[in-house]
Amino acid sequence: MPTPTDFNDRMLSLGLARVSEAAAIASARLIGRGDEKAADQAAVNAMRTQLNMLDIAGVVVIGEGERDEAPMLFIGEEVGTGNGPGVDIALDPLEGTTLTAKDMPNALTVIAMGPRGTMLHAPDVYMDKLAVGPGFKQGVVTLDMSPSERVKALAKAKKCAATDITVCILERPRHEDMIDEVRATGASIRLITDGDVAGVMHCAEPLVTGIDMYMGSGGAPEGVLAASALKCMGGQIYGRLLFRNDDEKARARKAGITDLDRIYARDEMVTDHVIFAATGVTSGSLVAGIKREVGYLTTETILMRSKTGSVRRMTYRNPTS
Repeated sequence: MPTPTDFNDRMLSLGLARVSEAAAIASARLIGRGDEKAADQAAVNAMRTQLNMLDIAGVVVIGEGERDEAPMLFIGEEVGTGNGPGVDIALDPLEGTTLTAKDMPNALTVIAMGPRGTMLHAPDVYMDKLAVGPGFKQGVVTLDMSPSERVKALAKAKKCAATDITVCILERPRHEDMIDEVRATGASIRLITDGDVAGVMHCAEPLVTGIDMYMGSGGAPEGVLAASALKCMGGQIYGRLLFRNDDEKARARKAGITDLDRIYARDEMVTDHVIFAATGVTSGSLVAGIKREVGYLTTETILMRSKTGSVRRMTYRNPTS
């Protein structure tokens, strides 16, 4: 029987949810224990084991770092049985290791999958990011605008005052000037300590999360994961790679990136249909965290397909013995 080569997102989506769930369950015992590395490793191990059960010929394009820096799920690692379609995989086995270690909101396990060669091989450098939700014309806000111009442009598009806009920004010293400028417009800011994939996803459901826009710099790999989510949920995201030294520029060139100043839109970071799964580890605005009961752990997973625009929320009650 010939090996299938078509990307069957419908058949693969449930398997992807199992991968995400397994990573979350593995990290459950380490919530609030103060050990970031142990929590991350537990999630990595479980995610890798489940990925290798899927009938795919998968390559990790967004992973836990370069091969020499990561013991598992490194960039370029091949996963799956090999008896299936060639796919790109972007993942963060535990998005919010610090959030997990401190039992703070919005820690997730995150994974996305698309046909081979359809995801930006973003190096492990910073990316300047800007995102808004669905329903706006393309380019309603841009990276070339100042933070205050973005707030005013979005308020005009929403037909509201700047004081009605809420922006999500990662709380870092490098963002202090941006925060001051946004607040000077009258807009509100929701600061997050970690987890900018969830931060970007909040823009897609502003009526639920209260977030209208995300801006600021964070990890480039997380930018590709966020783009995968918005390709399913709707919305715009723009990203521009930021380099601190020649070593980081060399890393980008090694990944096949020649234009180091390019601004990537959502559909340039993820060029074809994608499936996306995220499972809550600690509770947040998007999904519930892991719930402990005697003899059981219960998880909530959001599972999405860009091809159909479907968004499923799945509850999984898993016996612990």
